[in-house]
Amino acid sequence: MQTSYVFESFKKHGCLAAFSRGRLNLSAQDNTGFKENRKLFLEKLNINFEHLVCLQQAHGNRVFVASLEDKGKGSFSYDSAIAGYDAIITREKGLPLAVLTADCLSVFLYDPISKAAGVVHAGWRGTKENIVLEAISAMRRVFSTLPQDLICALGPALRSCCYEVGKEFKDYLSQNVTDRKGKIFLDNIGANYKQLIKAGLLKENIVDSGICTSCENEDFFSYRKEGKGAGRLMSVILIE
Repeated sequence: MQTSYVFESFKKHGCLAAFSRGRLNLSAQDNTGFKENRKLFLEKLNINFEHLVCLQQAHGNRVFVASLEDKGKGSFSYDSAIAGYDAIITREKGLPLAVLTADCLSVFLYDPISKAAGVVHAGWRGTKENIVLEAISAMRRVFSTLPQDLICALGPALRSCCYEVGKEFKDYLSQNVTDRKGKIFLDNIGANYKQLIKAGLLKENIVDSGICTSCENEDFFSYRKEGKGAGRLMSVILIE
């Protein structure tokens, strides 16, 4: 069973960026099998499950800077995860950082010059609050990262083909909605891509998984399609 996808553009720079696939529910909430699932996913990537750092994601735009003291926070329970953040960055080697999603977009960032990495949880609320710009700004402030040096990858997410929204989104994210036969659809990936370019990333340094969690629901969880019972996929980044 294939349990992960690894971005080769990161691997060649000494950074592991990967997301889970195959409907392994990696959420620690209401999921008695999450430890076994996390071990299965992470051990195949040679990541120690006990070292994982997770967030209690809040659909905001706060960025957490992780140190070795944070090792293991959120690995064994949701309650021990770091509360109130939607992006996590570090320059510590061997410290795995993760976000969990089921339609929201995961954004992987790595600076091969200063050897700093981060991963972002970008739902529409976080996108509206410029979470990607905040993460890049934090990397610049804390690690002296230059945006043009960053490499980036976009994980599985609900795509504009399936992301139907209400009319209010014309006010929230007006440049990233389209009308199709009287229905309004959001391009959350496009909105984040624009933020990346605005921040100064080079187009050639951005890769997209191209996966829609609704269209490929046999391999990925979709909250929109499955409702509250949907599991969560994990996006993890590690400086090797």
